Amino acid sequence: MSQPDPTATEELLRRAGLRSTAPRRSVLQALDDHPHATAAGLAELLERTGRRMSRQSLYNVLEDLTRTGVLRSIQPAGSAPRYETRVDDNHHHAVCRTCGTVVDVPCAVGTAACLTPAPTPGFPVVDHADITWWGLCTTCAAATATATATATQEEPRRKS
Repeated sequence: MSQPDPTATEELLRRAGLRSTAPRRSVLQALDDHPHATAAGLAELLERTGRRMSRQSLYNVLEDLTRTGVLRSIQPAGSAPRYETRVDDNHHHAVCRTCGTVVDVPCAVGTAACLTPAPTPGFPVVDHADITWWGLCTTCAAATATATATATQEEPRRKS
């Protein structure tokens, strides 16, 4: 794992009104190295790196960091919530349909998505919009292309 600047991490937590604790620093470091991890993925990663904590402690840390805006939680359809430290810009996500990999997608300059809804009767509070693109990551796209090419080569030739 990379070693982020501990002073910057402590300052980030202080600005959010949180104490700089070892569990919070560990979660932030893990997410810097593995963005879009789930709580289960973080628990496994923390255990592998010798920074194990109870599931309840992990969920408490994730809740505190998300509530204060240090983390962002995203939840693609059919997935457990995933967490990221990239909270200071407007970006979206692409999810691989095959393996579930999630990557950040920057907004295209000059092309604005409809993220400001018109007033809607009976729905006075709208505070969140999410855009997620679905497709295939490079690895899965290559595997699919290889499988398709192999299947095409193995098909018996039809006689005209």
